[in-house]
Amino acid sequence: MRLVVVGCSGSFAGPDSPASSYLVQVPGTDSPDGREWNLLLDMGNGALGALQGILDPRRLDAIGLSHLHPDHFVDVCGLYVYLKYHPDRLAAAAGTAAETVVVAQAATDGSVAQDAAATLPVWGPSNTAERIGATYGLEAGESLGSQFDFRAWVPGQVVTVGPLEIEPFRVYHPVEAYGVRVTGPSSLVPGERVTLAYTGDTDFCDGVVELARDADLLLAEAAFHEGRDDAVDRGIHLTGRRAGEVATAAGAKRLVLTHLPAWNDKQAARDEATAVYDGPVDLAATGRVFTL
Repeated sequence: MRLVVVGCSGSFAGPDSPASSYLVQVPGTDSPDGREWNLLLDMGNGALGALQGILDPRRLDAIGLSHLHPDHFVDVCGLYVYLKYHPDRLAAAAGTAAETVVVAQAATDGSVAQDAAATLPVWGPSNTAERIGATYGLEAGESLGSQFDFRAWVPGQVVTVGPLEIEPFRVYHPVEAYGVRVTGPSSLVPGERVTLAYTGDTDFCDGVVELARDADLLLAEAAFHEGRDDAVDRGIHLTGRRAGEVATAAGAKRLVLTHLPAWNDKQAARDEATAVYDGPVDLAATGRVFTL
């Protein structure tokens, strides 16, 4: 299993990165069924363009949205256009395509299985379909259902996407928000399973500590700086220090800081984290790959 950073800029796209988007991949060589699996966590502004430099978006098997602020979901609207109007899809619908694009089908038990005619599962908060539809500009009676199967996270309920198990945890943010824990086959140690914990947007809370418990890699937002943002109400973002405190409290094995706004000093965020966490601390960057 590996994490590919598609976008990591906090709150808005920056000059060197789209907003938050992270691709979790299981290569075919590491998957029990020999098939590559692709799960996208969040799809903020600018992410669709960067994703196309990594893989054809039609190869996505599922999307998981942490919450419904634009910097975490807005490019799902562009993905709808890409999937619906791609020339190859239109040709296939007309019976002239040379091959069938394989997409994923969400089953009633929350699992995803390979199917040629399925919609793309999109898990997210309870109002995901309505919020994305409104952002897209749907008229009365219209739907995005020809391409997406919207499903609501249920805290504590694990869903599966091929060999991946995904568990959402409620976290501390002004809107309904979730961190996501993804467990899948290791690409470093054959036969073992590893865990990635992604905080989404949150402040320090019990939920984010449980999310990160014993994780092999904790991908934690750190949008705020100690001192500079002390006057901002709590319950919005972590600082580098608070991300480090989460990693320490949870016993996470590795910490990667992300969701860093363009105006932040990235090294300062890392320094805050290393002051309270003894494990390895890295900074997310677009295109960077972390193998678990």
